[in-house]
Amino acid sequence: MVKVEQMIFNAIPSGMPVPGETLKKVERELDLDAPLDDGAVLLKALTLSWDPYLRGRMRDESKESYVPAFKLGEVIANFGVGEVVQSANSTFQQGQKLYGSLDFATYQVLPKDRADSLVALDNKEGLPWTTWVGSAGMPGQTAWWAVEKVAKLSKDDTVFVSGASGPVGQVTLALAKKIGAKTIASAGSPEKVDFLRDTYGVDRAFNYKTEDANQVLAQWAKDTGKPFNVYVDNVAGPQLEAALENIARGGTIVAIGAVTDYNGSPYGIRNVFQVVAKELRWEVRRSPASLPSLALTYGHAPAPQGFIILNHLTPEVLNEFYTEIPPAIASGSIPVKEHIFKGLDNGESFLTLFDQKNSNFGKAVISLE
Repeated sequence: MVKVEQMIFNAIPSGMPVPGETLKKVERELDLDAPLDDGAVLLKALTLSWDPYLRGRMRDESKESYVPAFKLGEVIANFGVGEVVQSANSTFQQGQKLYGSLDFATYQVLPKDRADSLVALDNKEGLPWTTWVGSAGMPGQTAWWAVEKVAKLSKDDTVFVSGASGPVGQVTLALAKKIGAKTIASAGSPEKVDFLRDTYGVDRAFNYKTEDANQVLAQWAKDTGKPFNVYVDNVAGPQLEAALENIARGGTIVAIGAVTDYNGSPYGIRNVFQVVAKELRWEVRRSPASLPSLALTYGHAPAPQGFIILNHLTPEVLNEFYTEIPPAIASGSIPVKEHIFKGLDNGESFLTLFDQKNSNFGKAVISLE
């Protein structure tokens, strides 16, 4: 028997989660030598991912959403990489590294239905395992899909990326610069702004806390002679409002996240009619309940078409992504910045995704190696 650390969903938060109350670290015993049910695997977790969307899973189970709620008193789960300790699944062998939905636990037994969804990583690129839950994982897949499949960026485009120092923003900017597009990017501290400018060659990087996004975007159009025409939105809120006001007619908005709304009442976008007035294309990764009403409220508005990245990851799409992105990360053409937390805690590390102190800088990951 070994003592296993787990992080459980302990209480539904009202507003910002509270460490030790919303999420709580516990210890339980697990027999690593116990026989496994057919198809199951015993894993040692190597790395686990913190992503903002997890806040939406910390809700009452009766509230429906695009992703299931966590169950009170049970271990939370998200993307991770684990090493096979024991396998009763013919697909996986001891020692293999598997990527997919893992429990927040140092050791865990996954039944056949969950084990079958995991992907074996050969990691021929030699990337750190933490990178496989960031730029080479779901966030990177989201950015890649947004740039290459949704916005279909070209060298003639100018793209504005909010929340740009996070993993989705990092990959978005790297791909945009590779294509030759002009880039505008926002972040929340001088250090992050310098990072965006120095690492990704951003044409106009700004601190949204000290510079008004509306003024920055308007000045860009004045200085360059044309407004930006693509917005990759990771935050919603006031920056989305500024983007709607300043984006080019016929532009594209790719809505990926709404970090400003996750811990409180949603920010009411006051100029959404610009979608109609400017004949914008508004693609959303996951559709907020308000968006489908646009076409009904404003008769000529295009109905938003949502995408949840996991629904598009066919074997062919994954092969294309893994052929392009991990080698680009390994070569340095997609620079990666991670914020690594050592070991499980009571949720303190999760809160760094939302605080105003810029505690988190880069992709937030937990390392258990």
